[in-house]
Order: sequence, then structure tokens, then C-alpha cells
Amino acid sequence: MSENAAEVIVGGLVLAAAVGFVLFAAEATGLAKGTGGTYPLVASFRSVEGISVGSDVKLAGLKVGTISSLKLDPKTFFADATIQIKDGVELPTDSAILISQDGLLGSNYVQIVPGGAIDNLKPGGRIEDTQGAVNLIDLLMKFVSGSGSGGNGAKSGQGAAVGSP
Repeated sequence: MSENAAEVIVGGLVLAAAVGFVLFAAEATGLAKGTGGTYPLVASFRSVEGISVGSDVKLAGLKVGTISSLKLDPKTFFADATIQIKDGVELPTDSAILISQDGLLGSNYVQIVPGGAIDNLKPGGRIEDTQGAVNLIDLLMKFVSGSGSGGNGAKSGQGAAVGSP
């Protein structure tokens, strides 16, 4: 009989741990709504490569919101991102927003760089200063090929000798 009681207690603890893990995972992925409210902002990017709905929005390295929708503007061919920002985080009207990456192999996120304007963005406002994702492969190819370095790699004053030993 005491074995059955021990099994029931251990089973209950395992079940409680599983429920706790599911709640933690739902909160971490944004499936569960937090207790605080949010307000929307909109930004148009040339490229949103690497981010998707649910991606983090960070300010000073701290998560202050998430991407709630991404859609193509058929007139400008830019990607319009709707961002849900936590209530209490007020951003100046001249703030900038860019797509960044956590380290060399990390995931992409949206970073907000606050401006210095006196007025703040209102709910539904638009962040005008945007920078899309930087394609790391294209950047490395430019570096390797030497484009943008000012020439063919020869030092100034030296020409490439053709046919000389």
C-alpha cells in the first residue's frame, strides 16, 4: 500500500513539472498573453529577411515587444511590420528601428534605437527611420572579391606587369 502512495506522489510531481514547463514555453514563445498591455507601431523595411511574426523587439538589449504581423505593401514593395510595444515604453518620434543579429550564428531580432525628440510616437504611429537585414553572405563576398576597396589590390604606384618574369 505504501508503494502505491509513493507512486501517486511521484506521478503528481512529474505532472506538475510538465504543466509548469508547458506554461513556461507558452510564455516564452508569446503564445500566452502577458498581464501587461501593448500598443502597435508600424515600420516599413526594404528587407525583413530573418525575422517573422513573433520575433523579439529589443531596446537596450531588453525585450520590449514582438512582431505581430508582416505584409507586403503593393505600392512601395516594402515589407510593413506591425510591432506590439509594451505599455509604459514610450519612444521618441525620431527613433530608428533595424534588424540585428545575436552574434555571428545567432537569431535575428528587431532593435529600436531611441531618438532625442520631445514628442513620443502615438499608438498606431509609424517609425520612419528603418534599416533592413544585412545579408552576411553578400557582405563576405564583397570583402573576398575586393569590391569597394578602391582597385585591383595592387599598391598605389604599382602596375600589373604583363609578361614580365
